[in-house]
Amino acid sequence: MLCKRLVLGLASLCLVLAILAGCSSGPAAAKGPITVGSKIDTEGALLSQMIIQMLRANGFTVTDKSQFGQTPIVRAAIISGELDIYPEYTGNGAFFFNEADLPLWNNAQQGYEEVKRLDKEKNNIVWLTPAPANNTWAIAVTKTLADKENLKSLDDFAAYVNRGGTVKLIGSEEFITSPAALPAFEKAYGFTLTQAQLVSVSSGDTSQTEKAASLGTNGVNACMAYGTDGGLSAFGLVVLTDPRGAQPVYEPAPIIRGAVYDKYPEIGTILAPVLQGLDLVTLQTLNARIAVNGEPAADVALSYLTEKKLLK
Repeated sequence: MLCKRLVLGLASLCLVLAILAGCSSGPAAAKGPITVGSKIDTEGALLSQMIIQMLRANGFTVTDKSQFGQTPIVRAAIISGELDIYPEYTGNGAFFFNEADLPLWNNAQQGYEEVKRLDKEKNNIVWLTPAPANNTWAIAVTKTLADKENLKSLDDFAAYVNRGGTVKLIGSEEFITSPAALPAFEKAYGFTLTQAQLVSVSSGDTSQTEKAASLGTNGVNACMAYGTDGGLSAFGLVVLTDPRGAQPVYEPAPIIRGAVYDKYPEIGTILAPVLQGLDLVTLQTLNARIAVNGEPAADVALSYLTEKKLLK
């Protein structure tokens, strides 16, 4: 009889422990882990930290692999499964899928839809909501010149050049000579800069060209730039818009492995409002806090998300 009671007691104890164990592994269990990467640049670090902080705030366990490598490295890593999600640029789809000659890449919506379709079909990679900011080759001018001559677009700039306005533009040799860069702008907008109006440098570092324009070095008042460069705001420069689409559109967007997205589709909803608020000026300003002021990317991301009430 004693043995029977002991067995029943032990069975009851096991049942209670099983119930307790089941309760502890319920809704409170963490989701993931999700491995987040980025390219080795200021904006990549900023965007990946926003992704990391939003996922963690929504109950995900996250492995931080920010600034993982250059484009070919992060691209290979997400295809192989080493990374689960990282910020990419829509315009790179033209090169990922050998479609650089198609004009659709010069249209923001068409380029996004094309890369979204191709990457899902060929690699089971899902493109989430992009930011409305174009980080492509651009021409920037000093704010003084922009305000004085009412220069907002490359159409305005072309008209200014063609009426004999004073222009001296600094850019890398590649920017000045590559058919995809300055010559593409000249062809699309109908202007030509003479050799006397150009300053060529060997480096492709836009901080060098932007600083020269800001300081007016040797009469420079225009420069090669990338659309969301952090130095633009800090140096008092204005990016001229490209309404004729002379350049492919490079909008940043998180891309995620399909297997991960299928398991956690809420990630798209979590990140959408973050990217939707990152327009050109906002990204320039946030990038400047990192590249110019030296603030850590994680701190800049946290302050932005908190300010926008995306994080509490």
